[in-house]
Amino acid sequence: MTFSKKLCGVAGAIGLSLLAAAPALAQAPVKAPDAASMAAMVNKGDVAWMLVSAALVLMMSVPGLALFYGGLVRTKNMLSILMQVFMIVSVAGLVWCCWGYSMAFTSTGTPVPWLVGGLDKAMLMNVSSATFAATFSNNIYLPELVFVVFQMTFAMITPALIVGAFAERVKFSALIVFVVLWLTIVYFPMAHMVWYWAGPDFLADAPTDAGLLWGWGALDFAGGTVVHINAGIAGLVGCLIIGKRTGYPKEPMPPHSLTMTMIGASLLWVGWFGFNAGSNLEANAVTGVAFINTMVATCAAAVSWALVEQFHHGKPSLLGAVTGAVAGLVAITPAAGLGAPMTSILLGLVVSPVCYLFVAFAKPKFGYDDSLDVFGVHCIGGIVGAIATGIVAAPSLGGQGVFDYTVFPAGFDADSYSIATQVVTQIKAVAFTLVYSGVLSAVLFFVIDKTMGLRPSVDAEQEGMDLSSHGERAYNY
Repeated sequence: MTFSKKLCGVAGAIGLSLLAAAPALAQAPVKAPDAASMAAMVNKGDVAWMLVSAALVLMMSVPGLALFYGGLVRTKNMLSILMQVFMIVSVAGLVWCCWGYSMAFTSTGTPVPWLVGGLDKAMLMNVSSATFAATFSNNIYLPELVFVVFQMTFAMITPALIVGAFAERVKFSALIVFVVLWLTIVYFPMAHMVWYWAGPDFLADAPTDAGLLWGWGALDFAGGTVVHINAGIAGLVGCLIIGKRTGYPKEPMPPHSLTMTMIGASLLWVGWFGFNAGSNLEANAVTGVAFINTMVATCAAAVSWALVEQFHHGKPSLLGAVTGAVAGLVAITPAAGLGAPMTSILLGLVVSPVCYLFVAFAKPKFGYDDSLDVFGVHCIGGIVGAIATGIVAAPSLGGQGVFDYTVFPAGFDADSYSIATQVVTQIKAVAFTLVYSGVLSAVLFFVIDKTMGLRPSVDAEQEGMDLSSHGERAYNY
């Protein structure tokens, strides 16, 4: 059985969820239902919302991330970054179906079920319109293919985020090989460790059937560790191994189109509602919690970055505003369905100054060429959000608390929540992700660099990756 991770709910959210599932719960809850019973526990509203969410997350990658990154590079590299993002999305979708989904969301056929799944569902074997995946409520299910395609979009965007760290100086063929290997060795095990569990109708009978970080009790509603810290640290390692752009930092390398970047950032913001609110796997009150938290944290972070720039430079910039918005989206991702609107606003206000310190001060200080600030925004913003999740989830602060899925039906006890305990767990999860992804990403970059070579020639780089890699230009005028 395959599943993802979520949080919990307040009494009102639980009540609305149960009300929405009234046909399935008219009788006593069914423990460990079979496929025929699951078929009667599918809500059409949930299915519709999850398909829309999957499309929204795809929009985050193409065109959202592609345009956001594309506007930030120089004119001669615009087309290459579009091609890189577009093809990473395409390749990741195929890899996900062939072996990724099985590695991330099964636990049979593997000697290390806490680390990675087996290959029972490779090539989507044993997955059809007659199989189902759990949500976070007892006796509420999704068609498994709906869950497959929703999680596929996460696997598509995560490696695409990495390329911004070494934009304008990487071989296309080497990048694609890296993506396939990185998904297999880093992303799929991380997704399994954080998001795989037996499900609310089965965990009481199988309390150890879960990934490592899930078993620790780490909270990651929509991908703070799996997506943002994971990609951000890989990006930093990549830019260090590949080296600086030719001419950096002596030559000016301004964004060629902040208009494109603003359009891309806006598409990211809209698509992120599918990313965060979709991660609830249901269309209920907690979905609304994740939706509004995503909205207000982003607003606060954009305003906060603009205020920091006003103080530091005397002028707020558009680039700063959209960067702050992305930092807010990143920070609220692990906490989206766990916090409350006002604590989410505080999280947004806090994350931008922290990310600004790394973008404006740490990067020049240490001299690394993180072209589009993947580490400074995604990794640092993800760390802030992941740790803060342990705070904002507290019921005493208006947070949603955590369900106990080891009982059936799942229970909620606000008094059992400890901020200190949860924050320590969150820090452990962050540290594990940094080490796991950082070390393995470094090994992959090193091996590919020594075999295929990661970097084009200086002449190719100076000509621009559009022509040297793809034989065409983004602009012909």
